[in-house]
Amino acid sequence: MKHDIKSSHGLIPAIIQDSETKNVLMLGYMNEESLQKTIETQKVTFFSRSKQRLWTKGEESGNFLNLISIKNDCDGDTLLIQAKPVGPTCHTGADTCWQEENKENYGFISQLENTIKTRRENADSEKSYVASLFEKGINKIAQKVGEEAVEVVIEAKDDNDDLFLSESADLLFHYLILLQAKGFQLNDVVDVLKKRQK
Repeated sequence: MKHDIKSSHGLIPAIIQDSETKNVLMLGYMNEESLQKTIETQKVTFFSRSKQRLWTKGEESGNFLNLISIKNDCDGDTLLIQAKPVGPTCHTGADTCWQEENKENYGFISQLENTIKTRRENADSEKSYVASLFEKGINKIAQKVGEEAVEVVIEAKDDNDDLFLSESADLLFHYLILLQAKGFQLNDVVDVLKKRQK
């Protein structure tokens, strides 16, 4: 695998991204030797500017970054390395060097899950529809999911796409509530689907 890279003082920045979650884990610097060692060992290896030597991430902690792929950017002066982390990436023990959790994020859906969680925790059933559902219990929440599923099926047979999408949104919303009522999140369902993939 040949990488034509342009380096400054023999070093090139390497952005490390989790191959599954797509979160940025850290930034390190590589020289030609560390890049070759990364390719040979399949463990991400940097040139440590402070130690002035090659440094394989995890060589002391065991929290290796197993290589998945390497890409050059359009100018050939930065690498994007996708890796599978074995444990936390940051020396502080955090998942990332930005002190963030390294979990899959589904954009707006993840925000909606957080809103549902907050509404449940605040438990103001007079002001919050979500809190009122949690107050009524799992049977009521499951019933709502069933009702919304039936409405999606009905709208799927008609020609009104707006109503179909609206009912689909209602179903997804109530399903996310049901997941949390059972102690789960969408990530847990995605994990099951990944295991089924052949």
